[in-house]
Parts: sequence; structure tokens; C-alpha cells
Amino acid sequence: MPQPPQDDPSTAAVPPGVARARDVPSLLEALVEADPGRPRLTWYGLDGERVELSARVLVNWVAKTADLLANECDVEPGDVVELALPAGWRTAVIALATWCLGAEPSWDGDEGEMLDDLEPQPPAVLVTTADGPVGPAARVVVVDTPALSRRTEGGPPGALDYNAEVTGRDDVLAVDEQAQDRRVLELADDLARICEWRPGERVLGLAEDLGPDLVLGALRRDGSVVAVAGEAGLDLDDLAAQEQATARA
Repeated sequence: MPQPPQDDPSTAAVPPGVARARDVPSLLEALVEADPGRPRLTWYGLDGERVELSARVLVNWVAKTADLLANECDVEPGDVVELALPAGWRTAVIALATWCLGAEPSWDGDEGEMLDDLEPQPPAVLVTTADGPVGPAARVVVVDTPALSRRTEGGPPGALDYNAEVTGRDDVLAVDEQAQDRRVLELADDLARICEWRPGERVLGLAEDLGPDLVLGALRRDGSVVAVAGEAGLDLDDLAAQEQATARA
């Protein structure tokens, strides 16, 4: 594994604004203030597609998604948003947006609930692919996963097309501070500590090993994530050198 240069941000302390953040919206805003152009989420998908979201672009996507969930799907604090999606950058964005609304994202691999002391409840919204599972949710949102897709073909009747709708939403992250659950970042702290991630770490791994909770854990440490689709067939050691990754998931 290549060693970071002496001025690599992974050797620096967490910026004060990031350290003081107590909920997901304030963390995202602090990351923008710390360095708006720094890559925070990089995605390698199928067919060689590469998506890189800087702090500013990541927050832009999260804000638009939160606006869509709140105003088109009526997501409220405490609601569950089920993510029946393959691992990828959009899955992480939708989870971050859900936390920003004070709601609870649930995805395959999170063992049911992010916060294990919450009572299980049916999802208010199911986010899935056009040919994905459909369950007992009040609202269904369909997502097309290719990076440049602007529209989703198919899906159940009445489903909301995420790709077509999200780009036109408000890009200002407007949230209710009273609706935030600070336990989310506490758990993110615990995950980063278990993974032994240092401040500023650039974490690379297969997307299925980097769920939204681990993405949040890396961001909590003022770090960044490089997620790779398992089907992409890329050499992770070569990619680690190329992306200057300092840790592996």
C-alpha cells in the first residue's frame, strides 16, 4: 500500500468545524467549509464509469434528494426509507439525505436498523430499481443506477422517477435542526474507531463493503471514500495507488 505524502490530509487533524458537528447536516456543511473542492465520494462502476463528488457537489446532491423526499414523498422525522438498491454512489447520497431529514435509512446489510434501539416499522418510502422488489411502502421511488442516466424506464405504476425528478429540486440543504438524531454521528464515530481510520483517511474498497454507515464514518473523520463495483473487475491495488488511498475497507 503506498504511503501518503507528508502533506497528505490523512496526517492532519480533523478541522474544528467537522469535529464540532453533531448531526449529519452540520457535518456536511462543515466539510464544504473546510474544503469545497476536495473529493469526498468517488465511484467506479461498470463499463469504466467514474463519478467523483467533491464536498460541494455531494452536498448539492444530498440537498436535492432531501427536497425530493420531503416534498414529493412526505418523508418526516422518524420515518423509515428502505433502500432496495445495489451499492453505489446514489445509495450513499439517498441515505445521507434521509438522515438529514431526521428519518432512518434501511438497506440490505444494515441488519434492519441503523440504530438498533429503534422499534421496527414499515417503510414510508421504498427506493428501488425499475425491476427491483416492491414492498408495502406508502411511496415508491425508482432509480436507474448508471452514472449518466437521466430517466428510469419502467417501475411499478405511480412510482416516482428519481433520475428525472432530482435534478430540478432545490439545492439548498434546508433542514429542521430539532429533527436531527445525534446518535447517528455517534455511531459513525464508533464505526470509524473500529475501522481504525485516521483523520483525513481516503478509504478504498468494494462498494458492497462500504455501506452508507461506513461512508458516513469516513466523512466523520474528515476523510473520503472510493467505492468500486465488484463487477467492474478492477485491480484494487492498482486503483489504491492511482487514487492515493490510505486505507482499505
